[in-house]
Amino acid sequence: MLNIFRITGDLSHLASILILLYSIEANKSIEGLSLKTHSLYVLVFVTRYLDLFTKYISLYNTLMKLFFLVSSIYTVYLMTYKYEKTIKQNIDTFPARYLTGASFVLSLIFTYKYTPGEVLWSFSLWLEAFAILPQLFILQRTGEAENITVHYIAALGLYRALYIPNWIYRYYGEGRFEYIAVLAGVVQTVIYSDFFYIYYTKVMKGKKFSLPV
Repeated sequence: MLNIFRITGDLSHLASILILLYSIEANKSIEGLSLKTHSLYVLVFVTRYLDLFTKYISLYNTLMKLFFLVSSIYTVYLMTYKYEKTIKQNIDTFPARYLTGASFVLSLIFTYKYTPGEVLWSFSLWLEAFAILPQLFILQRTGEAENITVHYIAALGLYRALYIPNWIYRYYGEGRFEYIAVLAGVVQTVIYSDFFYIYYTKVMKGKKFSLPV
């Protein structure tokens, strides 16, 4: 069911990807971006959209799924082939394997049914909640970033935050409450909280994004 929160969240997600791709192509560089984060996003969408060609919901739903899946794969392609020489491997060192492991454990604890489809859906939600951590780790290590990169991260965080009222709206409108999606969304929003504070106090006031290294 579409509602203003779902549509706004999807548009924010769409905007974050377009900002990211524009930034990469305009600068011809992926400096300051985390390959680990974007590799995790590929895993997120692959595991979430396994039903893409077996279950039809709507044209909107199908097109959005295809865009997020293809764009995440294309982003990793740009980072590993076209502009791989511009990445600093000694900066992108967050142990991402722990994120996938923790997400898998949580998907076994928080699931509606112990079927492959349900467990993978839960896994994708938890992994999406944690996937931004390698990118935030790079920001913390370098202490600064280009504003366009920061706008991308902000739009990405806003997308997930908007999905929380979306699920609340669906509870009152449809009597359906996806507690796993809400819980993962809350965790993800908390992870973004420090970033959002600095984004608001600095970037939104025309200052350069910077952190104490």
